Amino acid sequence: MITHGEPDDAEVIDRARRDPAAFSVLFDRHAPALHRYVTRRLGDSLADDVVAETFLAAFRRLTRYDTAHRDARPWLYGIAANLIGKHRRAEVRAYLALARTGTDEVAESYADRVEARVSASAAHQELAEALAVLSPEDREVLLMIAWADFSYEEVARALGIPVGTVRSRLHRARRKTRAALGGADPSAVEEEATRG
Repeated sequence: MITHGEPDDAEVIDRARRDPAAFSVLFDRHAPALHRYVTRRLGDSLADDVVAETFLAAFRRLTRYDTAHRDARPWLYGIAANLIGKHRRAEVRAYLALARTGTDEVAESYADRVEARVSASAAHQELAEALAVLSPEDREVLLMIAWADFSYEEVARALGIPVGTVRSRLHRARRKTRAALGGADPSAVEEEATRG
């Protein structure tokens, strides 16, 4: 999060082109949230590597970043999405394991699991199963909206697709997920499961 008086991401990137040490500001600013997002997608064991690879790739591409975009999050999440794509089988296996067992080893600590298991187990299982059967493209859009809290425009920038494609993929993902959940709104189930 940028506070008053701090340079925005474009300014940091511009400075990092001349002084590579300035890139650490971008890392400090965005790595924690990106790590949480990747952990939810792939688990803790792969998250460290994917986040490190994301920032390494971003550093190597500094000269190509369009500083007209003041927020680098979509750019970073787009790089991460490509890296997550290399681990799609692991992601789908995790969702299928959650669907079978009701235990979310990826996103929750042991204490969280014990507390939430009773009320949210069925919802988590159904949601994981629904996520596992979505196409990778639809799942990517849905999770960037739901877990990274991106706007349609930010998802479009992150994935390099038109906003209309984001809307159609999100509509399709929500429709399929809602059907798999017996008509329940997938975002409401996720919110309830998280509170549980």
